[in-house]
Amino acid sequence: MAADELIEGLARRNRVVVLGGLLAMAGLAWLYLLLLASEMGGMGDGGADMAMALRPWQAADALLMFLMWAVMMVAMMVPSAAPMILLFAAIARKSKDQGQPIASAALFASGYLVMWVVFSALATGLQWGLEQMALLSPMMAVRAPLFGGLLLIVAGLYQLTPLKHVCLEKCRSPVRYLTSHWRGGAGGAFVMGLDHGLFCLGCCWVLMALLFVGGVMNLLWIAAIAGFVLIEKLLPFGRRAGQVGGVLMLLAGAVVALQA
Repeated sequence: MAADELIEGLARRNRVVVLGGLLAMAGLAWLYLLLLASEMGGMGDGGADMAMALRPWQAADALLMFLMWAVMMVAMMVPSAAPMILLFAAIARKSKDQGQPIASAALFASGYLVMWVVFSALATGLQWGLEQMALLSPMMAVRAPLFGGLLLIVAGLYQLTPLKHVCLEKCRSPVRYLTSHWRGGAGGAFVMGLDHGLFCLGCCWVLMALLFVGGVMNLLWIAAIAGFVLIEKLLPFGRRAGQVGGVLMLLAGAVVALQA
């Protein structure tokens, strides 16, 4: 009896460690974004305009923007990926108890995050292009209503596509995903994380692009998109909410574009 209680206690501690690590990672990322947004807001319009003025990017500029995007993706995506990572950790723990240890959840999570790091690099390149065309405001929002409206329309259309549905279902069903995509070994865990990250990217990339509509450094806009992602992935009515959101994006995009 005492041995059973000890094992159960270790299992609970393992869940707490994994969940605590994920929460700490997301929390630190949000704290970083809050401090960064506060610094930019404290510069005032003139200081921000000077900071974001058109000029060739240096290597340090590109690195800082890439780090900003990478941290932002961690803050926005780790909470919605937590159920999948926790389930993988539970499977790893059970396998270890049965004498068949598998790779740790850290490898799975690392693979997942690598995919969003790649996206961060692409988003940094897009931001550079938009800045060179003078299409971004100091808070990194698109200046042209037509462009912003088109982004909303594209996002709304994508929300209603079969590809979006397939990717969303992979993210909403951790048990089904892991049983159908299982790979053994440390490399397998990392590849599964990459694979899951790819489906997650397929589900959410267009929502991340909407950051350019409300402002990449607009914390309320960031939180709204992150909340929408959580609803889509974790709540029972998430798929329907995503479709309704798509229709609303289409309508909002049409209104914004007509103001051009």
